[in-house]
Amino acid sequence: MSVPKNSKPVKLVIGLFMQDKGLCGPLAASLEQEFGPIDTVSAWLPFDYTAYYEDEMGAPLFRRMLTFKSLIRPGGLPDIKLTTNGLEQSCLNSGKRRVNIDPGYLTLERFVLATGKNFTHRIYLAKGIYADLTLIYQKGGFQKLPWTYPDYEDRRMKAFLEKVRRKYVMDLTRTTGPEI
Repeated sequence: MSVPKNSKPVKLVIGLFMQDKGLCGPLAASLEQEFGPIDTVSAWLPFDYTAYYEDEMGAPLFRRMLTFKSLIRPGGLPDIKLTTNGLEQSCLNSGKRRVNIDPGYLTLERFVLATGKNFTHRIYLAKGIYADLTLIYQKGGFQKLPWTYPDYEDRRMKAFLEKVRRKYVMDLTRTTGPEI
């Protein structure tokens, strides 16, 4: 019989992509108000894996990843996604999004994103939000799955997430002690 245990706290990771890089500063400030100080920021990465968003957001698009100093409980992901949806709404221009904000979390074993869209591999959490298992950590690195979005399987993204994972190990040790 399995014995239920509370999960370890997880590392909040939020991805943003947009055409106007100038939106990043104000959005980062809003995210800090909601989730506390930012811990790590990725370099700008080109978001050129699909033309899906171009009609709405323009081109070229750029992605930036943010992580936060405070660890969170994974059960908070639906509320985080609803908060980031509100931030996207606040940036609309003539009814079109100017930014896409993808919150998720990183653990020692996986990287999970929140989404409002159901699909075969997504697990319903609460409040209309699903968990998308995006990457798994095996054999010393993040591994893609058949449904992983191309931008998350990019080597630069994986390198950033591996850096975040190393920081997360240190954060966990400070938070929960050496037995991680």
